[in-house]
Amino acid sequence: MSDLKKARENPKSLFWDEVDDVNSGMLGVEGSGQHLQPMSPYCDPDRNSIWFFTEKDSDLLGAIEASGGKAMFTVVSKSRHFHSCARGTLVENLDRAKVEEYWNPIAAAWYAEGKDDPNLTLLQLKLEDASIWASSGNPLAFAWRIFKGNLSDDPPEDMGERNHFRFAD
Repeated sequence: MSDLKKARENPKSLFWDEVDDVNSGMLGVEGSGQHLQPMSPYCDPDRNSIWFFTEKDSDLLGAIEASGGKAMFTVVSKSRHFHSCARGTLVENLDRAKVEEYWNPIAAAWYAEGKDDPNLTLLQLKLEDASIWASSGNPLAFAWRIFKGNLSDDPPEDMGERNHFRFAD
């Protein structure tokens, strides 16, 4: 269940909480013609960035070079009561301190030579803006609102919160 008050009053904080709690989201490079693909996010709110482990020969890295790197990352929370779409610039940034900070057994499974694998690199999504959608997740309240909406010409009320915000540079 998402915190609707937080979605209204501090959407950026809710965004970081929810993205930090997921194992993966969908990342794609705008204008590349590629589909979005699942990637594990590593949150860096101090730098308004999300980091991803990838291979130097990945199609994402190739798409960045070909298109200028504008990208989107989407997340659906584990509870399915929070959705977000964040936009920014995706760049290759093999920051060794970030490799050390984010390295874990999941990342290790992908790289035969560990942190020193010659094909390992990081992508940094430098966030510009995001939209979030949050709902309470209460199934009885949802059913009641739908029922009331079907009895009138007006759409259901208070189905959740939508908010758009920019990340500070």
